[in-house]
Amino acid sequence: MTQQIEEIHAIPLWLLREYLEEIGGTAVSDTRVEGDGWTAVLMKLEPRQVGSLRVGQVKVEFTGEPDTLGPLQIRFSQKTMRAGA
Repeated sequence: MTQQIEEIHAIPLWLLREYLEEIGGTAVSDTRVEGDGWTAVLMKLEPRQVGSLRVGQVKVEFTGEPDTLGPLQIRFSQKTMRAGA
């Protein structure tokens, strides 16, 4: 088993959970999504503050086999890509 951690900025936890469901996962709780050979746990972090701007952050911990996580990471990255990022 392999674990990969990503910090996502400016996308709310509920929307990240929906993205994970759209790429084949099933939400088993508000913060846990399980797919075929993988699990993702979402954790809301303290907002990042730059001057007067506050941006939400979510940590996503993926667990699974390397050959499963590779393609999953690509699909998840496509979902979370934002213009100007």
